[in-house]
Amino acid sequence: MSTEKYIVFRLNEQEYGASIQQIVSIEKLLDITKLPQVSDFIEGITKLRGEVIPVIDLKRRMDMDKTNKTEHSRMLVALVDGVSVGFIVDEASDVLDIDEEIIEPAPTSIRGVNAKFLNGVAKLEDRLLLLVDLAYILNHQELNEVKEVAEVQ
Repeated sequence: MSTEKYIVFRLNEQEYGASIQQIVSIEKLLDITKLPQVSDFIEGITKLRGEVIPVIDLKRRMDMDKTNKTEHSRMLVALVDGVSVGFIVDEASDVLDIDEEIIEPAPTSIRGVNAKFLNGVAKLEDRLLLLVDLAYILNHQELNEVKEVAEVQ
């Protein structure tokens, strides 16, 4: 029986979890510089500890409405294929130890863009937590675009 730590975050009213192994840091939202002619879900770039990183609106990437930024909004910084990427979420609220025995595969009824990066569903005592694999948020073409954005210095 092994457990893994997950960062719990919200998009709208739904809670999601991402493996803490994928997360470099959790940051308050910084100033974001918009870029022309990039995909809708790419919010722009920001400077974090001297490094320029691309910022993705995770709600837009998951075909939801654009994030309304509030004082609770956070940026999850993850390493995706060697590139630091910021993912805007509505809130990052907790770190949970989740036993692999309570994780079930994502339902086959989930279709479309979301199905690709859902790792499974954790059945917690009082709620369900959708587990997201940030490494699969972007397809190959999108990842190349993000890498190009990251090279803007």
